[in-house]
Amino acid sequence: MDVWVFDVDETLLSNLPYYADHGYGHELFDAHEFDKWVEKSIAPAIQSSLKLYEEVRALGFKVFLLTGRSEGHRTFTVENLKKVGFQDWDRLILRGPDDRGKPATMFKSEKRREMEVDGYRILGNSGDQWSDLLGSSLSNRSFKLPNPMYYIP
Repeated sequence: MDVWVFDVDETLLSNLPYYADHGYGHELFDAHEFDKWVEKSIAPAIQSSLKLYEEVRALGFKVFLLTGRSEGHRTFTVENLKKVGFQDWDRLILRGPDDRGKPATMFKSEKRREMEVDGYRILGNSGDQWSDLLGSSLSNRSFKLPNPMYYIP
């Protein structure tokens, strides 16, 4: 089975309104404040990603969303994604308690490996960070979106 993997933050959803309220990166990142933003479920869609998402779905790919957000934010993430037009994904994979403290590249590589073990071929992967795209269990094609706000190693 063929799957396309999308990251969520700064790939499907834009947190630019949050960063506008916090100095566009001039303020030190505050995880508690960002959590409050996520819990509002008001991040707008990145329109070009929504278009790609819809085209990938129309082509018959399974769509997996693989995000560094915590499992505790599942309800807010689902609400936000649906509200701005992302519908009918096949899996939403978030960080569970066992994933805390893992570097992003390791976490995402492990989850992609699990997809392969489950019989999926990862044909496409879209993300705004190199940690979304690199590591092990790589896709046939990777698409890196620009992110001028922050870098996750």
